[in-house]
Amino acid sequence: MGFVFGRGLFGIMFSVVFLLVVGMFIVTAVRGIGQWSKNNNSPRLTVPATVVAKRTNVSRHRHGGVNEHHHHHTSTTYHVTFQVESGDRMELAMAGHEYGLLIEGDRGNLTFQGTRYLGFERI
Repeated sequence: MGFVFGRGLFGIMFSVVFLLVVGMFIVTAVRGIGQWSKNNNSPRLTVPATVVAKRTNVSRHRHGGVNEHHHHHTSTTYHVTFQVESGDRMELAMAGHEYGLLIEGDRGNLTFQGTRYLGFERI
């Protein structure tokens, strides 16, 4: 009887974990689509701004393979914080080549749409 209970408990636990993982994927997808839609419905704005901070986030992933071969993957996301004339700050994600062109203290015109970075032109 213990064997049947253990198998039944494993089945329940497996189902719960599976549903949680699927649920997380669904929630992430819905949030992403919602943010994309909100950005598309936001006006494109160009405002005077100053670059006040820069940061990167490096993620490392290790994938196990056959015969003890492992694959490593690294990805980097780039974020810049801008301060507009009102004193408000916003952090926007951008591509690495854009990130590399900006220096803290740069002043110029920031163009964005919602949370989407569109460009920065120094003045």
